[in-house]
Amino acid sequence: MPPKHNPLRLNKLQLKTLTLFQELAMSPETSTTRDDGSALIVSLPRAHGNHFHLGAGVVMASDATGFQNQSVWRALQRKELIESSYPMGLVLTVAGKEYDTGLREQILNLSDH
Repeated sequence: MPPKHNPLRLNKLQLKTLTLFQELAMSPETSTTRDDGSALIVSLPRAHGNHFHLGAGVVMASDATGFQNQSVWRALQRKELIESSYPMGLVLTVAGKEYDTGLREQILNLSDH
């Protein structure tokens, strides 16, 4: 039987936010990998206009409203996907790094800006 999509039943905003945290965790410019495989993230990108740059891609600011939403961070922490130090930073757990949100291609525009 194939794995269940979204087994933790995250809502759309939680999924978008987790997707962006995963993207931040892939870059040494925005995260530090810890010995246990988790990633420390202490710098979140700021939007300029209606978008911001994340790695080689562009993200609409409307897809990143979870960055400033403490309830989203709490929900992700309850599901053990992050360890929150809202609003200063977070640790993306190994489970958080591996969770398939299915949204990367939808919210990360890799075309030229």
